[in-house]
Formats: sequence, C-alpha cells, structure tokens
Amino acid sequence: MGKHVIIGTGGVGTATATALAASGHEVVVASRSGRQVNVEGVTSQQVDATDPQAIARLAQGADALYNCVNPEYHRWAQDWPPMASALLLAAEITGAGLVTMSNLYGYGPVDHPMTTADPLAASYTNGAIRAEMWHEALAAHAAGRVRATEARASDFFGPGVVDQSACLGRLLPRLLNGKKVSVLGNPDQLHTWTYVPDAGATLAALGTSEDAWGTAWHVPSGPPLTQRELLQEAARVAGVAPARVGSIPQVAFAAVALLQPKLRPLKDTSYQFTRPFIMESDATTRAFDITATDLDTALEATIEAARAA
Repeated sequence: MGKHVIIGTGGVGTATATALAASGHEVVVASRSGRQVNVEGVTSQQVDATDPQAIARLAQGADALYNCVNPEYHRWAQDWPPMASALLLAAEITGAGLVTMSNLYGYGPVDHPMTTADPLAASYTNGAIRAEMWHEALAAHAAGRVRATEARASDFFGPGVVDQSACLGRLLPRLLNGKKVSVLGNPDQLHTWTYVPDAGATLAALGTSEDAWGTAWHVPSGPPLTQRELLQEAARVAGVAPARVGSIPQVAFAAVALLQPKLRPLKDTSYQFTRPFIMESDATTRAFDITATDLDTALEATIEAARAA
C-alpha cells in the first residue's frame, strides 16, 4: 500500500479518496480551507494550491499526487495556470506521479465520438487552458522530470454535484418537487454523462498503475442520453411525476449571463448542448477493468444525496 495526496475536496477529490482508502492506501486530502471529508481513514490538511513547496511538503514520500482542484468556471484563465504549475513542480520535487482530473473541453467541437487520439484543438479560452495543462505535463513526462497522466470526463452527476452548469446538479431539486425544468441548449441532443464515483475509481486506478503514465484516459461512462432522457430517468427512479423539460431561450440566457459573470464562459461551450457530445472510454475499461456504474444505481445514490441535503 502507498501514500496518496489529493488536492481538492470536492466531489471528485472525495470520490478518489474513497476509492483509494477502500484499497487500504494512506490518503491525505488537502484544500485551501482544510475542509474535512467524510471518508474513514482519510486525513485532511490545509494547503495553498498555488504554493509548490507547501504541496511538496504534503506529498513527500507519496506515490501519487492528484489534481482534483476546481477553480470557479469564470476564473480559469487567472486561477488554473499558477495551480497547474505548482502541482507539476511539486510532483517533480517529490517524485510523486501527477494524476490530473480533466474534461473534454480541450478537444473543441468535433463531429464524432471523442477518443484520446483526437487532437486537443480548442481555440476558446477555457478549452485552450485545459489543453495547455496537459501539453506541459506531457512535456515534463517526456523529459523524464515527472510521471504524468490525466483522466478526462464529460459532465458530472452524482452525490455532491451542485454545479449550476450541470444538468442534474442544477435541476434535480426542482425535478424532485415536480416542477418544470429548463435546460441549456437542445434537450434532445445525445450527451455523455459521467458519474462522479466512476471518476474517483478511474483516478485511483491511474495513480496505482505503472501502465497509466504518459497517456490520457477517458473515465468509463454510460451510454449517451439526451438531457430530456436523463431527467426522465431520474424522475422514474425518484418516483416523482414525469419530467417536464423545456429549454432556456438563448436571448434569456444571454441576458442572465450579463448579470452573472460565472455563466459567461458557457457561451463558448454551447456546442456541447446543441450537437451530439459523446465520449468513448473503452480503452480505459480494457486497460484497468473499470466499467461505468449502472444508471439506476447511480441515479439512486444521486437522488438519495439530494434528498438528504
């Protein structure tokens, strides 16, 4: 068993800690606030994610260092570069492998199911930032300075996901109360959805396998569903009235975005909800024997957590 240090105590960081602790590893999670995570046997610490020396002190002797940080969406251009650089340098200082949680933004708009063989060709700000983070980590890996890998996932759902841009994270409370819900983009375009515990299991597998380094991997995720289908399935599992699903008019969204800076970057990613947005993850399943959690099981846990909250 080894030592594993996770930076970030959100849904993904907690899921990763859960998966590693269940396998008997020593796990430390750290964040700016030092928030405790409710996982037996996991130690919580306080750290500044832009301070490579502080991170290195935590990660001394660690087998792997996990980047599960989640800066505010509209601040990626300001917040990601110093944090990504700090984590990369801390991995180099300590010799810990660097495992990063990423997404599909770096690919930009494509017209086919995404695989890790696709180029990272995004030209908009947030997509280009994620692409550059991987290019820098991969260059350090190729130079022999670090061991680096990353997992890429689609939009998250699951316990603890309350992101206002996420379909279930934003709409589940209204759905459970029998209210009409409105989604971004076209409610009838196919989309891949990633269950957060599956992301945690994938990160844990990458950080404990010598076969993971130097490559990016897609988190195993279920068959694509439209937003309408996902919400209808959630209503069925919850035992509430069938979902009544509408879409937010583009003009109305633009007006709200003017008042809420956090929403403005969504205009760059609108393609993800106006055309099919599908990810392939078979390579990860073959390499690490990880499969996506059954949809009903995942929705039951998500709904139970939402009702408890």
